[in-house]
Amino acid sequence: MANSPQARKRAKQNENRRQHNASLRSMARTYLKKVIAAIESGDVEAAKTAYATAVPVIDRIADKGGVMHKNKAARHKSRLNAKIKAMSA
Repeated sequence: MANSPQARKRAKQNENRRQHNASLRSMARTYLKKVIAAIESGDVEAAKTAYATAVPVIDRIADKGGVMHKNKAARHKSRLNAKIKAMSA
């Protein structure tokens, strides 16, 4: 366990960051699930609106280092957008 004051502080900071990152990651997953649910329901307009609300959240989380990599965010957005376009075509 942390013995020095610096190590105690770092341990506390790391725990706070871990909890905050977990919250952000959970929020991103929730928005992704909402888009997927809208796609599976077959409603194109609902899927488009869910996608439009999810994209800025995913981008914002990808900008924060250590929560989600930018390429992973781009991959999620690309795949969801392709599914929505396939629905409307």
